[in-house]
Amino acid sequence: MSVNLAEVHKQRRSSRKLFQNDIALYIMLIFPIFIVIVFRYIPIAGAVIAFKDYDFMKGIWGSDFAGLKWFERFLSNRKFISIFWNTLSLSVNSLIFSFPWPIILAISLNEVTSQKFKRTIQTFSYLPYFISTVVVVGMLHQILSPTTGVINNIITFFGGEPINFLTQSNWFKPIYITSGIWSSVGYSSIIYLSALTSINPELYEAAVIDGAGRWSRIYHITLPGILPVIVILLLMNLGSLINVGYEKAFLMQNSLNLSASEIIGTYVYKQGLLDLKYSYSTAVGLFQSALNLILITVANSISRKVADISLW
Repeated sequence: MSVNLAEVHKQRRSSRKLFQNDIALYIMLIFPIFIVIVFRYIPIAGAVIAFKDYDFMKGIWGSDFAGLKWFERFLSNRKFISIFWNTLSLSVNSLIFSFPWPIILAISLNEVTSQKFKRTIQTFSYLPYFISTVVVVGMLHQILSPTTGVINNIITFFGGEPINFLTQSNWFKPIYITSGIWSSVGYSSIIYLSALTSINPELYEAAVIDGAGRWSRIYHITLPGILPVIVILLLMNLGSLINVGYEKAFLMQNSLNLSASEIIGTYVYKQGLLDLKYSYSTAVGLFQSALNLILITVANSISRKVADISLW
C-alpha cells in the first residue's frame, strides 16, 4: 500500500512540475477560451427565440412560446425550394471545383526545386486571401464591366458582343466560385504544405533508386502521405456545406440575378436585420445549422468505416 501511495505522490509531483513549466502556455489559452465561450457558446442560448414569438419588450424568455411555427412557415414558403436549391448548388459546386486546387498548388510547389521561385509563388498566392470581400466584389465589377471591363474589352476585340456578367443569373455561380478559388487557394494550401513536410524524404530517395518517375512518386508517396489531412479537411468542409457565407453573395446580388443569388445566408440577413423578423430568421438559421450537423455526422461515419479516418 505504501508503494502505491509513493507512486501516486510521485505522479502528482510530476504533473505539478509539468504544469509549472507550461504555465505561460496555459495563461495564453485563457483569452482564446474566453472569446470562444462568450461569442460562440453563450449566444447559443439566444437560439430559443426560434421557438418563440419574440417581442422586444417582453425579452427572450418572456416572449410567448410558438413551437415549430417559424420552421413550418419557412418550409411552406414558396421561395423555400429556390433558396434551398441555390444554397445547395452553390455550396456543392464550390466544394467540387474549389477543394482540389489547394492540394494541386501544394503538390506543385513541393515539386519545385528553386526555393526563390517557390517563395515568390507562395507569396503571390497568399495575398488575395487578405483582400476584403468588399474590395474583391469591387474588383469584379471593374473587371467584368460591360463598358470598361478587361474581359469585355477582349470579347469586343475579337468581334463579340459585350456581356453584362453580373446581371445574368447563369453567370452568378461561375463568377462566385472562380473568385472564391482565386481568393483562398494560396492560403488553403498552407496546411497541405505543412503535411508534405512530414513525409519521410527517404521514401522519395528509395523511389528514385527504384526508377519511379515524378508522377509515380506523387501518386504512390505524396498523395497517400497527405490523405489523412485531405479527408479531415473534406469532412470539415462537408460540415459547413449548407453554410455558404452571405457577404459576397449579398454584395454580388441585384434584382436581375436574384433567382440564382438568393441563398439561405442572404435570406436570413434580410429577414432578420432588414425586416426585423428575429424569430423567423433565427429559425431559418437553426434549420441550416441542423442540416450541417447531419451532413458532417453522416460524412464522418462513412469516412470512419471506409477509410478509418474521422473527426471523432
